[in-house]
Amino acid sequence: MTDDPAGKPPRQRVRLLEVAEEAGVSRAAASLALRHHPSIPAATRQRIEAAARKLGYVYNRGAASLRTASTHTVGIIVHDVTNPYFAEIVATIQDEMSASGRVVLFGNTQESPERQREFIDTFREYNVDGIVLCPAAGTDPEDIRTVHRSGLPVVLFSRDLPELSVDYVGGANRDGMRLITEHLVALGHRRIAMIGVNETIATGRDRLRGYEDALLAAGIEPDPALMVTGPATRMFGMEAMSRLMERDVGITAVAAFNDVLAFGAMLGLRQRGLEPGIDVSVTGFDDLTEARMWSPQLTTVGFSREALGQGAASLLRRRIAAPDAPPQRIVIDTTLTIRASSQFLREAVTGPA
Repeated sequence: MTDDPAGKPPRQRVRLLEVAEEAGVSRAAASLALRHHPSIPAATRQRIEAAARKLGYVYNRGAASLRTASTHTVGIIVHDVTNPYFAEIVATIQDEMSASGRVVLFGNTQESPERQREFIDTFREYNVDGIVLCPAAGTDPEDIRTVHRSGLPVVLFSRDLPELSVDYVGGANRDGMRLITEHLVALGHRRIAMIGVNETIATGRDRLRGYEDALLAAGIEPDPALMVTGPATRMFGMEAMSRLMERDVGITAVAAFNDVLAFGAMLGLRQRGLEPGIDVSVTGFDDLTEARMWSPQLTTVGFSREALGQGAASLLRRRIAAPDAPPQRIVIDTTLTIRASSQFLREAVTGPA
């Protein structure tokens, strides 16, 4: 009696040796190739992969894990994958990890520290080799410290937790917001609002400090009435613009926490019959691809998301290979890109009517 109703014996799992024989290589070479080891030439690896596909071979990662104490998996956790900024970074990290033979598990916390803890616990249950994390707002540093003490490699990206001594890669947030605010001041603006203020995260605190640095250096006292706290979403950008217009606080320019908020702010201005870049200058932060597609194109500061993703992957590979190495921090410089959404203040150019 057989397990197959048709009377055929169940098909046995294709063995690695069969793949090696099909490709005309040794079993060891086949194993290295299927783990993307750099010692195997690309042409040989492609031939071995083709043989594996032909035979229906699936790499037995469980058995490999028992042999090497590595699952060849890593976890990536972010708080908002719908934001193009994070989507680009995650894609780069995934590409980098795939190139080194690792599979990526993914979690989107939606700014919930509780969900973040659940993802971390789940990844630990799956015995991932390491975690790359952009902390949710309100993250308890002790949560990450506990993971770090357990010996599981953790790399923070984009959002820092200064209380922790762990690997980190991110942009020069304070300098970037200072640059963009200095640009608006140089155009003659004095009533410059900042929307998307968020002091619950290090990125938010740094960008607020940069905004205030530039104002104070120009002899302008930061006005709390011009600082609008809220989430970094398009919808809130529209709402923040409405609030500022309703308060009639006399703003002539807006420094948004990020590009997504700036896009919303421009929509909010148009809802009131005002034109971004003419009636009110608008700037962002991140320099997303979409910033060049708007009319007017968005003035913004940004840094290479590819470099950030590559840096995060590099730090994690380093930490996995050298668990006791000292923590490393990578800060990527920002670049100001001036476009049509920011213009000279007309009163500053022509004087009062």
